[in-house]
Amino acid sequence: MFLAMESKKYVYWQDEEMWLGYLEEFSDYWTQAETEAELKENLVDLYKELTSGQIPNVRRVAELEVL
Repeated sequence: MFLAMESKKYVYWQDEEMWLGYLEEFSDYWTQAETEAELKENLVDLYKELTSGQIPNVRRVAELEVL
């Protein structure tokens, strides 16, 4: 079985010694790390948790087209 890589946009910044960030689609769920690489790993883990279906009432950001 072949699984295609998928990319997700995220927002991140450094605040003193810590890196903080969140997935654009799930802007209410932040994570942090001591390095930028660790932050990316945490964001991947966070995405897996939020999309697993095991966490109830996950809030998402979506786009709506209107006329």
